[in-house]
Amino acid sequence: MSDKLANLYKDVLIELGEDVSRNGILDTPTRAAKAMQFLTQGYDQDLNTVVNGAIFDSDNDSMVIVKDIELYSMCEHHMLPFIGKAHVGYLPTGKVIGLSKIARIVDMFARRLQIQENLTKQIAEAIQDVTGAAGVGVIIEAKHMCMMMRGVEKQNSVMTSSTMLGQFRSSQNTRNEFLTLIEKK
Repeated sequence: MSDKLANLYKDVLIELGEDVSRNGILDTPTRAAKAMQFLTQGYDQDLNTVVNGAIFDSDNDSMVIVKDIELYSMCEHHMLPFIGKAHVGYLPTGKVIGLSKIARIVDMFARRLQIQENLTKQIAEAIQDVTGAAGVGVIIEAKHMCMMMRGVEKQNSVMTSSTMLGQFRSSQNTRNEFLTLIEKK
């Protein structure tokens, strides 16, 4: 953990008017620095390491979907969390990716300062890159603390973003199948 980051948090607390010597705040700079490093650990990861060779030959060419992958990210504009779920689907063309690797790819990009629109695209492009799929669809639904805790303070708002690549973009039937399957309980 970086002493420099902890000292910066201490400076922030002082600027806010906090007594950094009081009991409840004494270790806050160190805890906040550790928390921020955890929440942004995606900067220390790369796609090849996350996938770790978990690409397997398969003659399956039917849609594969992993839905309701919880995600936690930080808005790059206010450094406040957004929390939600991702739905990822792809059409294999001879290769499938290990199931847990899809969630790990979501986490790798989510654990960076982000906007949801870019996060959605990054996940889709990464799945496309490592699988060579005929198409990829990613939908993210998230609640943004920057909209809930400040500004307009709308508690029930949910942002939905989608990226459709390949057949998910060019084929209405493929897109409809994906959308129908992620809605099933």
